[in-house]
Amino acid sequence: MASQEDVRRIALLLPEAFQEERGFAFAVLNKGKRKGFAWVWNERIQPKKPRVPRPDVIALRVADEDEKEMLLAADAEKFFTEPHYNGFPAILVRLPAIDVEELTELITDAWRCLAPSALVEDFDARGEPNV
Repeated sequence: MASQEDVRRIALLLPEAFQEERGFAFAVLNKGKRKGFAWVWNERIQPKKPRVPRPDVIALRVADEDEKEMLLAADAEKFFTEPHYNGFPAILVRLPAIDVEELTELITDAWRCLAPSALVEDFDARGEPNV
């Protein structure tokens, strides 16, 4: 079972990753722009009311819609989506349903999707972070 603290620890092990100043979200700079790769899911509880952060669910970037569909088909207990994410390469992950090892792989892959290619190449040459 993973937690937000695991998400924070894993994300901040990645080169040049940082936690956004507001909210529970992690990003990396690419060509001077903030690229978010992991963030807390904000659920719409009531129509026309503000979304509410769900600390037990995070959104993670994925490479493309094919990877998203593969994850959704692999394990509905761990992964899901909502209409807000239709057409967007991100998956929602239930933290209580996932172990830290798999979470590490997913967060690292999310970071790889958005980090500068030279940074990813250097990271891959050095190896995975230890959790």
